[in-house]
Amino acid sequence: MRRYVGWMLLSAALVSAQTAARLPADVDPDSYSRLPFVKRDQMSAEGQRVYDKLVGKDRAAPATGPVGTSLYSPGVAEPMNQLNQYLRNTVVGQHYFEICALLGAREYDQYYEWSAHEPGAVRAGVDQKVIDAIKFNREVDGLPEKDAVVIRFGRALLHDHKVSPALYAQVVEMFGRQGMFELSAIIGDYVMAAIMLDAVDQQLPPGRQPLLPVK
Repeated sequence: MRRYVGWMLLSAALVSAQTAARLPADVDPDSYSRLPFVKRDQMSAEGQRVYDKLVGKDRAAPATGPVGTSLYSPGVAEPMNQLNQYLRNTVVGQHYFEICALLGAREYDQYYEWSAHEPGAVRAGVDQKVIDAIKFNREVDGLPEKDAVVIRFGRALLHDHKVSPALYAQVVEMFGRQGMFELSAIIGDYVMAAIMLDAVDQQLPPGRQPLLPVK
């Protein structure tokens, strides 16, 4: 038994050492970002309230990614999380939520976001051809019409910084005015998160594949 426990401890130490060796020098080996995990007991009373809401009072550390990073500013973390939770259940539905999340992640080549939302898109019924059109910046000819329109809408916002009257009218016809606005909000939400994750050089934890093409 002692040999087994010793072997397990040695294996854990080797995995930890291997992980630390592949990370950039300024990245924390636990959070996989430049920001170590926030410690609840070192936060203000208001910070602890937000921590408990987003993470849970009994959890020693938050998850990697946007929540763990944003807790350095509880005033940002709470509304940011609230907005994201709302956007997951808007009138556009989960299918188009995931397409918009991928558009935002792809614009910044955000591996952490993409690695979470490509599998999410598959679960939401998004065809792999649609995912690959975003991933590899392909044309949208031959894709389902509504999917193609959302991709064109996202690319207009992200690349051209404007939407033509014809495309705007098409999006409103398909999704309504509220849906058009919420598609825009989802894309913007994932662009905001991508910028924050890039700032802290968020790395993928073990077991998460990057899925995006290497830059």
